[in-house]
Amino acid sequence: MEIIPNVHQIPDITANPYLIIDPDGLTLIDAGLPGSQKKIFSYLATLGFTPTDLKRIVITHSDFDHIGGLAALRSASGARVCASEIEANAIATGKPSRPIRPQNLLQKLVFGLLGAFARTAPLQVDEILRDGQVLPILGGLTVLDTPGHTPGHISLFAHAAGILFCGDSLVAGKGQLSPSRPDVTWDRIKADESVRKQAALGAQIVCSGHGPVVTDAKDKFPQV
Repeated sequence: MEIIPNVHQIPDITANPYLIIDPDGLTLIDAGLPGSQKKIFSYLATLGFTPTDLKRIVITHSDFDHIGGLAALRSASGARVCASEIEANAIATGKPSRPIRPQNLLQKLVFGLLGAFARTAPLQVDEILRDGQVLPILGGLTVLDTPGHTPGHISLFAHAAGILFCGDSLVAGKGQLSPSRPDVTWDRIKADESVRKQAALGAQIVCSGHGPVVTDAKDKFPQV
């Protein structure tokens, strides 16, 4: 689904991957669950691209549903993988960057099963991203430290396009944005600070890891 010219949400994948098309190649934001590479490469093919046109994969954080397809995507494309230092260390060890805090018995059972089966092979990240760094993507894509959901979570803001890629620091639903859920939030205070930091950017479009793209987003951020 094209959001704006040269920016797409790749559908039917958990969590949402976003594709940016630039003259020097393609950038993917997040990699979905294991097996997602099939749908991602299929979508690229509908646009006339091959796997090797993918030059960069930016990871917002190292949760399983955001990096499950990462190893297969890099193997097929040769793309460089970029993430924050904390999340890169988690990806390199194949372990989560923070503990999950179940809120009830059902969540404890679900997260226990996920912990047993939702494992990824360790992978070395190619580039460590820093707060304030501007990537040569979409007219300048600024890296933002947005910890809270995880300790090393990052978001990405394209000022010229007014578009924010927020990973799981915000969740979209019913045309609004909500904070990271308590059971998967590493630090609530930092998470709220990250929401306020992103709200101050004046983004017109917000692309979350979960839920639909939110447009006219300036007044749709949660009050925290």
